[in-house]
Amino acid sequence: MTRRILLMVLAVGLVLVGCGGDEVTVGAAGGDQVADHRFVIPVGTGEAMDRGEPVEILPAALDARVGQVLELVNEDDRGHLVGPFFVGAGETLRQEFTSPGTFEGICTVHPSGQFVLTVT
Repeated sequence: MTRRILLMVLAVGLVLVGCGGDEVTVGAAGGDQVADHRFVIPVGTGEAMDRGEPVEILPAALDARVGQVLELVNEDDRGHLVGPFFVGAGETLRQEFTSPGTFEGICTVHPSGQFVLTVT
């Protein structure tokens, strides 16, 4: 089941609730745990997008497993959406996947404008 989710991560942990009532928890990952999936949004990404240049920082779809960690490092001067996550300018988002689920959302750093995250 795929759900469209657009939200901003403003706290350390996050619980995503799908349409069917099932709950998928995405918890904060410890800083000492090595990220299984790491992506860096470089300085100038927003300006490149403003010029109409295609930006492809990460894949349109990412398969992860429960227990793995996603790290999004935003070195740009503006915030970006990556599926269910928002990472502010100069911020790093680290999330550990604690239960399975599939999520689809807006992605400002991929030419398709979409990001699908599948956690098994």
